[in-house]
Amino acid sequence: MFTDLLNRLFSPSPAPLPELDGRHAMAGLLVRTAKSDGRYAVEEIRRIDRILAATYDLNPVQAARLRAESEKLEHLAPEDGRFAAAVRERLDDEHREAVLIAMWRVALSDGEEKEVEGAYLARAAERLGLDADAASRAHAAALAADPLDPPPA
Repeated sequence: MFTDLLNRLFSPSPAPLPELDGRHAMAGLLVRTAKSDGRYAVEEIRRIDRILAATYDLNPVQAARLRAESEKLEHLAPEDGRFAAAVRERLDDEHREAVLIAMWRVALSDGEEKEVEGAYLARAAERLGLDADAASRAHAAALAADPLDPPPA
């Protein structure tokens, strides 16, 4: 047991992530975005679940399960761009920009735009292979009305 732990800590190559498919990679990016400011708020969790449900046509329980699985993967993964690389390999520019919009919506779901989140999302945009114009469009789109939010009463 301790040998395994020491190998993970001091291994020169990153530990392999189990089951990193496109869904888990995207959900992992959303979870990591939510945690980027050091706080994992209920509003962010709800937003992640709504995004996953809408993106993959999941019911609430399935979306929550996908998020929970991705939380475990996110916890294991180092900050080396694995999630972004998995998404970049599977999606074209337009869909990667949509992922970045979703990431911004998670970051903004607590009602604040924090500098640390902006820095994380700028780095994520680069890792997703998006240029500055695409990153700017994604940020602006996230600031606009979110179609996943219910209309005001």
